[in-house]
Amino acid sequence: MATTSAADLWDRVVGTQPAPSTLLVLATGSIALAVVVFRTTWLIARNAVTIAHEGGHGLVALLTGRTLQGIRLHSDTSGLTVSRGKPTGLGMILTAAAGYVAPSLLGLAGAWLLASGHITALLWGATALLAAMLVMIRNAYGMLTVVLAGAAFFLVSWLTGPEVQAAFAYAVVWFLLLGGVRPPFELQRKRRYGEAADSDPDQLARLTHVPAVVWLLFFHIVTLSSLIGGGSWLLGR
Repeated sequence: MATTSAADLWDRVVGTQPAPSTLLVLATGSIALAVVVFRTTWLIARNAVTIAHEGGHGLVALLTGRTLQGIRLHSDTSGLTVSRGKPTGLGMILTAAAGYVAPSLLGLAGAWLLASGHITALLWGATALLAAMLVMIRNAYGMLTVVLAGAAFFLVSWLTGPEVQAAFAYAVVWFLLLGGVRPPFELQRKRRYGEAADSDPDQLARLTHVPAVVWLLFFHIVTLSSLIGGGSWLLGR
């Protein structure tokens, strides 16, 4: 029985699920857009973008051989990822560049999975990533937000049917694609008023001697391109 159950579970995770209706895809996209556009909902939902942002810093730090010391997520939707290693060089540059593009690239990867019919795999993959990230969280608020996010993915994947799973997965991916576009514009506005003097683009400018505005443009290109590409996959075009 245990072997059969494990096999069934594996088939459930790696198998494909039926594509949802076009109406559901459009509805979840519209809801995600409203969440991103309206300030009240954005101030709450932006926590999810921060999780992806800081998770991107942390993942790339590990992939480039740096030592990840911890991640902190704050109630004002800011965050901090601390890694140890060479203070200059490619590893540090990639780590610093990963944050603002991470939500959009995760959304793009999620759109590819959904377009391939792997809805359950996306939900379980997100749960695994959040569980791995939880180990590196170093403050109570951060632990709470990551636990709640991971629990939402797990419960939807375990307790709900295909239609609910599809609606949840599509809403999350649309939100990452749309929500990933807004932070670079917010940062651009802050820098225009002399705020955020030590932002990721400024750190990258010091590391590479490439102006911060060029890095900001790079973030815009990646996030907008991800939205176009991911949106096309979600809409089946």
